[in-house]
Amino acid sequence: MTLTATRWPVAVLGATGAVGQAFIRLLDAHPWFDLVEVAASERSAGKSYRSAAKWLEGTLPESVAALTVKNCTPDEVTAPIIFSALDSGVAGDVEAAFARAGRMVLSNAKNYRMDADVPLVIPEVNGDHLELLTVQRANRGWSGGIVTNANCATTVMAAALAPLHQAFTVTKVFATTMQAVSGAGYPGVASLDILGNVIPFIGDEEPKIETELVKLLGTYRQGAITMADIVTSAHANRVPVEHGHTVCMSVAFATKPTPEQALEVLRGWTGYEAVRGLPSAPEPSLIIRDEPDRPQPRRDAGRGRGMATTVGRVRADHLFDLRLVAMSHNVVRGAAGGSILNAELLAKTGQLAGLARQ
Repeated sequence: MTLTATRWPVAVLGATGAVGQAFIRLLDAHPWFDLVEVAASERSAGKSYRSAAKWLEGTLPESVAALTVKNCTPDEVTAPIIFSALDSGVAGDVEAAFARAGRMVLSNAKNYRMDADVPLVIPEVNGDHLELLTVQRANRGWSGGIVTNANCATTVMAAALAPLHQAFTVTKVFATTMQAVSGAGYPGVASLDILGNVIPFIGDEEPKIETELVKLLGTYRQGAITMADIVTSAHANRVPVEHGHTVCMSVAFATKPTPEQALEVLRGWTGYEAVRGLPSAPEPSLIIRDEPDRPQPRRDAGRGRGMATTVGRVRADHLFDLRLVAMSHNVVRGAAGGSILNAELLAKTGQLAGLARQ
């Protein structure tokens, strides 16, 4: 039987929110996964999805519109693969309950990202970190598992820095983010706060960037992650852009590259071999722009169906060694699409074996 001969039933927790809706759009007609259940808060449970959700973008798939929204419990939601778009305030206990019940949880929440036995994964960057699932199951005594994707701004940075770190060893990063309003969910930031404005603070964002990057760029060996020895200073800003997080970085290296050497490495990057050919994987995963005014969210956020990272303005830096700008779609690459790609990699590498398929 080939990998795609049957399909895995999947569920989305937090399905009525902005990221939950992104999961629904991206899973519609997915070749490997069949969305069979949606779940949300108690106030939505028992309603049809059509009546419970304020649909934000595109056309609501009819197959999902008719589904009854369930409570976020393993007793009610029976699919073996769980995509979680839950807020961190409730995600911790709920996701653990599903893992204990033998389900594979693909989480967008921050709760477990930095746990030593939980994979924090961008497949092209550190797909081998999924091996931590074996350690996680042994440590926690559950048959399921939790795999997390990174903070959406950290995802942009790690995707751009991974090839350079592999070639030249990143030691310091000074980063300023310009983050889209969709990153705040719906209804998100009030219009009178953001229109014509920049908000130089996003709660808990800077610590997440500074801690997650070293795990993402760390090395998996003998059941543990050795964190990358990188010091990061992050400044997070909310800007009046709909989709697409942009990060401006100054970077220091153990071996200083010229801009030309860095560009050669970036253009040649293919990432973790097993990711190639996955349904959601962009080809290429990194798009390098030579124009002095790119990347731009309006023009580049949708590249690779929203899954590619665009890098530009690679040049010498007076403070450290190099400067560059990176950007990707925060809701697709940085949230729902990233989790779906994680699940596809689990499937390809045999780590969904034993879960029920249709």
